[in-house]
Amino acid sequence: MMSDIDVMSVNSIRALAADTVQKANSGHPGLPLGAAPMAYELWAKFMKHNPKNPKWENRDRFILSGGHGSSLLYSLLHIFGYGDLSMDDMKNFRQWGSKTPGHPEYGHTVGVEATTGPLGAGMAMAVGMAMAEAHLAARFNKEGYPVVDHYTYVLGGDGCMMEGISYEAFSLAGTLKLGKLIVLYDSNKISIEGDTDIAFQEDVKKRFESFGFQTLVVEDGNDLEEIGKAIAEAKADTTRPTMITVRTKIGHGCPAKEGTASAHGEPLGVDNVRALKENLGLDPDKDFYIPQEVYDNAAKIAAENEKEEQKWNALFAEYCEKFPEMKELWNQMHDPNAAEILMDKDDFWAVEDKADATRNVSGKLINKIKNYLPSFIGGSADLAPSNKTNMAEMGDFSAKNYAGRNLHFGVRELAMAGIGNGMLLHGGLRPYVSTFFVFSDYVKPMARLSSLMGVPLTYVLTHDSIGVGEDGPTHEPIEQLAMLRSLPNFTVYRPADVKETAAAWYYAVISKNTPTALVLTRQNLPQLAGTSKEALKGGYIVDDSKKAVPDLILMASGSEVQLAIEAKKELEKDAVDVRVVSMPSMDVFEQQSAEYKESVLPKACRKRVAVEALSSFGWGKYVGLDGGYVTMDSFGASAPAAILFEKFGITKEHVIEVAKDIMK
Repeated sequence: MMSDIDVMSVNSIRALAADTVQKANSGHPGLPLGAAPMAYELWAKFMKHNPKNPKWENRDRFILSGGHGSSLLYSLLHIFGYGDLSMDDMKNFRQWGSKTPGHPEYGHTVGVEATTGPLGAGMAMAVGMAMAEAHLAARFNKEGYPVVDHYTYVLGGDGCMMEGISYEAFSLAGTLKLGKLIVLYDSNKISIEGDTDIAFQEDVKKRFESFGFQTLVVEDGNDLEEIGKAIAEAKADTTRPTMITVRTKIGHGCPAKEGTASAHGEPLGVDNVRALKENLGLDPDKDFYIPQEVYDNAAKIAAENEKEEQKWNALFAEYCEKFPEMKELWNQMHDPNAAEILMDKDDFWAVEDKADATRNVSGKLINKIKNYLPSFIGGSADLAPSNKTNMAEMGDFSAKNYAGRNLHFGVRELAMAGIGNGMLLHGGLRPYVSTFFVFSDYVKPMARLSSLMGVPLTYVLTHDSIGVGEDGPTHEPIEQLAMLRSLPNFTVYRPADVKETAAAWYYAVISKNTPTALVLTRQNLPQLAGTSKEALKGGYIVDDSKKAVPDLILMASGSEVQLAIEAKKELEKDAVDVRVVSMPSMDVFEQQSAEYKESVLPKACRKRVAVEALSSFGWGKYVGLDGGYVTMDSFGASAPAAILFEKFGITKEHVIEVAKDIMK
């Protein structure tokens, strides 16, 4: 039965959400008004969460995938007492410096589990969180000690279901039988342009059935009892993920806006907010008002949840005493500094003096890292044999073996990156994801979220240039390196050999708040005499000039560093004093001191050439007005790699030609 306090709580959440949007004169009231009952029922009756400890390891996770409905999430966080999210913060919705930004931001507002806004992204991250829970449970749980045992809930609407990332992520979730993943589908049949029938007439329930989900329907989105029954039924089936379709009305309770597209993304209007409150039985003269009974009820629920954490703490303490080796493993897997051990491991930095592709080198390093970093887990979008990302003897993560550390994402690059983000957000794991570099175009929206959230996901991106060869221009990246380099808080490494690849991997796995892309070759590269751990500075001298200020600086990354070194030898025969600088990571180089950057690229030397088999875009700040480029500013072609490098001028001879030209 729906109690008076439950109805009062739901309607108070609706009114608060509407007030926040109205005061800001900006936002989306439609979703909060329609979805408030399901969100409240979940948070109050089913979700295991402790506002006093928002980072409790065994809490249930809740992701609002329809991030535009953020005023709903903030209202819940405020009422349940998360952090210090005050009523003043609610009044400051969408304003400068606010704890209540327009879309939820991870790390910015206490209790927000993921940054959402791009529709469908939260769905993929929820799948990642559910995968993380399943993996950690498989590795840690012992009979009588379910120390990892929680659910992942995600709420989104028609827009999330239209986005392709949802298809990708939920197809995998069904295949993996992630029984602790529960999707709440706010089905109101309205999007910005009007009735969804104009562009979206599929049977979403049948689609989820085909994925292997349990599918449930609540016909009345205001019926808390029916919503509760559906959630209970979803939790009871741990062999399949569940999708609950909840039929709602967008803008519920606002007579002039209910069920209309205009309720979606604009304030209701002062008069309509009053009408909403009157319709819900609330005082229309009270803005930003929550009855004390609502606060008291939420505090009572929170206190019960706090007891749940205390029970878990006692269970975990007993577990650690009984299984000290598991306690040690737990601590290691949750230690953000665990990977720093690699700096002193000689085998990690060892160099075999033979030509090798950096993708192969990376594969060998992955199989070294796995031995030192038990949280290390990852895989590829159906390209592991080419990306060299498989970890030997670590097993495959599957519905039959959640303990496996090799992930198989299928051909789902976008969802793969979102899932990787979700696994990192969950905690306890250090994932990597992988595909061909050219398909970073598919990955980019979720890579951007990695950057924005500050989660250090590693992207292994192989087949890095026209060196791909016969596959042709569709598979040969050109502009992708510039694209990734342009991302704020995102590190790109394009290593030249074994030593630089080891440095790139080390940088990636010790990173705390920045994702890293490793951009790797298909073709073999020689081991260079001048490379070293100095690659950890992003740019450094690999073959120096005789003079402190050289006549010419050749700058290169990856496979082209070798070309620059070979060109230097020829130019020196003509009495040109040349410095060769390897630039595996512009991002990291820019973080160095002004003095260090000057020591590598002295301003007094204006004759500089950038050498890279990718777009010239981004090199200008180092090349300057007097420099030159040996780069790719067209698409590639289909032919053997050696022919392509010759035809497109990525050769020692062309480097020398450009260098001599700018020396005139």
